Amino acid sequence: MTRILNLLVALALTTLTVRGAETGTAGARWNILFVFADDLGRYAGAYAKIDGRPGLNAVVQTPHIDRIAREGTLFRNAFANSPSCTPSRSALLSGRYFFNTGLGAILRGAVWDPSIPSFPLLLRDAGYHIGKSYKVWGPGTPADAPFGGQQYAYERAGKEPNHFSESMRQRLAKGETADGARAAVLSQIRGNFDDFLRDRPDGKPWLYFLGVTTTHRPWVKGSGQQLWNLDPEQLKGKLPAFLPDVPEVREDVADYLGEVQAVDAYVGTLLERLEQTGELERTLIVVSGDHGIPGFPQGKCNLYDFGTAVTLAVRVPGGTKGRVVDDFVSLPDLAPTFLDLARVPVPTGLYGRSLLSLLTSSRQGQVDETRTWVIVGRERHVDVAREGALPYPMRALRTGDFLYIRNFEPDRAPMGDPVSALSPAALSSGEVARNNRIGFMDMDAGPTKVWLIQHREDFFGRPFYEATFGRRPLEELYDLRQDSDQTRNVAQEPAYADVRAGMEKRLLAHLRDAGDPRVIATPSAFDRPPFTSLARGKSKD
Repeated sequence: MTRILNLLVALALTTLTVRGAETGTAGARWNILFVFADDLGRYAGAYAKIDGRPGLNAVVQTPHIDRIAREGTLFRNAFANSPSCTPSRSALLSGRYFFNTGLGAILRGAVWDPSIPSFPLLLRDAGYHIGKSYKVWGPGTPADAPFGGQQYAYERAGKEPNHFSESMRQRLAKGETADGARAAVLSQIRGNFDDFLRDRPDGKPWLYFLGVTTTHRPWVKGSGQQLWNLDPEQLKGKLPAFLPDVPEVREDVADYLGEVQAVDAYVGTLLERLEQTGELERTLIVVSGDHGIPGFPQGKCNLYDFGTAVTLAVRVPGGTKGRVVDDFVSLPDLAPTFLDLARVPVPTGLYGRSLLSLLTSSRQGQVDETRTWVIVGRERHVDVAREGALPYPMRALRTGDFLYIRNFEPDRAPMGDPVSALSPAALSSGEVARNNRIGFMDMDAGPTKVWLIQHREDFFGRPFYEATFGRRPLEELYDLRQDSDQTRNVAQEPAYADVRAGMEKRLLAHLRDAGDPRVIATPSAFDRPPFTSLARGKSKD
């Protein structure tokens, strides 16, 4: 009887909360503030409390993202649909799997299909005032098409926040103080947001999309310590097992975490403005990123958690505070969530599922018993990474206990062909650290990439090099209960035969049901033009 009463009370509370979500404040629809950072993985101090072991989140300091988690909901298991900028964003904006977005499924050479509805334009058509600063969808053409191009851009106050450490270096070189330079960069975040708010017609709900590229490479070597007092030695013993725990890599990671802290400062600036303008309790706030960390083993362009897991912190006006939700969610879930919130009909063809019931629940842990898995994948990142502009097709099924990865073309190079990256001239000139086009092009250039190549023949370094750049088997299976870093492939171990077969069957069935071109025809459409056509011009990857 007690259990039944508790269930009835929980149902009543959920019903009241959902009704509040439907009506917003005084009958109005909520505003939506969406901070979506390029290459921002699953990094926030709030995660340190739930990770169960010391790691990068024990070092990074993100008080403003932590505040959103403390006053709202933190998702433990949030994933990008693809660990590559454009396909991830195609899935986010459409609510579809990346492979259902046509040429939006690739990075270089991507073209937006205007017949695909996108949530920003649907919200605009439903009466929302929309605006964005910096990157929404790209690289691809037309630029930021699913947000209406540049007609809704608010960037007159400045674009320096996209490159925090580089902007700070230039300002400090001119003699500015660190505090003055930091304030000047943050003023551009505030200025662009204020311009957006001034343009809002009275009484209209709004959607503001802050798409900073701060955590995308390049960043300034040593900036983590110089600008944020992030001592690389703090990371000693805290790096995941697939990263060499050496000074060069520790500094590289510390510099990245400094850029994460810059994004957090931008969040703090926007929170302050919401409070000053009285908009905070009328605004849904979401902070996330398009995929994992760039320029490191298992990161960007890989289907391991280091490449696909992302931050997802959401503050719901009037919602239950300090919740940690264990449900498996994916970035395509946000499109139907925003539409649901705004009472806009959700288009057909979406595989994302609205999170509104999770956000308005008062429960913690596993809220929806059906949300126990996600699918992730990729096709092509840099067009010339492999001969013939061929992709490296991968799909994966991630559950609470296992990660199963299918490498459909294991004879291809996962991070691209070496080209000239191994030449002494490229290494001595520093090109490997600066130029993605020098080789292994699906891994961003940087000091860690240099270290891996320089130490490829060392007893200590060779296993890291081979794991990063070497050929991979058709199937990979990781038992997350005892291998959270995903370094031991058990796909061919007899003890895991039933698990492997079951995961393979589930993954392929989901892909067929979703109409994935990779599995519904041979050869796949992804292995033929226009998907294998070379991109024209230059774009940031």
